[in-house]
Amino acid sequence: MTDSSAPSPPAPAGAHATAEPAPAPRTLAGGAGLAALLTTPDKALVALDYDGTLAPIVSRPSDAVPAPGAMAALGRISRRVGTVAIITGRPVDAVLELTGVERFTDLGHLLVLGQYGLQRWDAETRQTTAPEPLPGVEALRSALPDALHDAPAGTSVEDKRHALVVHVRRTADPDAALAALTPALTRLAEEHGLEAAPGKRVLELRPPGHDKGRALRGLVAERAARSVLVAGDDYGDLPAFEAVDELRAGGLGAITVCSDSPEVPDVLRERADLVVSGPTGMVTLLEVLADRLGA
Repeated sequence: MTDSSAPSPPAPAGAHATAEPAPAPRTLAGGAGLAALLTTPDKALVALDYDGTLAPIVSRPSDAVPAPGAMAALGRISRRVGTVAIITGRPVDAVLELTGVERFTDLGHLLVLGQYGLQRWDAETRQTTAPEPLPGVEALRSALPDALHDAPAGTSVEDKRHALVVHVRRTADPDAALAALTPALTRLAEEHGLEAAPGKRVLELRPPGHDKGRALRGLVAERAARSVLVAGDDYGDLPAFEAVDELRAGGLGAITVCSDSPEVPDVLRERADLVVSGPTGMVTLLEVLADRLGA
């Protein structure tokens, strides 16, 4: 239930005193995208990953709370740009619980797209919409215990209702565990009409064709965005980076941001127009942009 008396996310102390320079992207295309966002913010879309980008990576998904200042920065940005969207593989309910975003008012055009866009929460309506899970998810749910019978100790399954995620972060050798489990789980997913998507020491078994690239393209079209900022830190963000290449070819200004850490795939870091130091660096970037936009 929404607490209509709750305050808007507070601005950090001193945030409005002096606007810092916007960070300098390392590519010309990224610089053009940032300039487009700052020039016409009401036509901008800011699309952010959650885990590893707004929240530090932790061993238990239920402990992944936002980095200090993240929600305040989101609140400021959401009141100045056309649309802010958290696009994540997590279920919407999990993001709402971890962020406490439902407690805040005056969030502008903030959206939470869970399950890579299968679920959607809108700050304006305070409503969540989602389709029914594919039949293959239920069948896979029943088959997974046998498939993981000999999995290394520490392997666990996260049930997202629309998808199932096998976590190996807490095993003795996470990389070896993931490599050993992936072939059989990939075949099992395909047998049930699903796909297996790798992440940071996880393998997500989910409906095919639903990724951040598709979600991003849909939002750009829906909101008639003229510029885009996309930030992420994992393999699941690569489809969004690839969508940016297509959008740029169509004339859209766009900038890609990598929230860096030792676990970030090299390919994502190399493709990013701007690299920041993890969720803390992401919060700083959002605050600087909010300062530049007068939020």
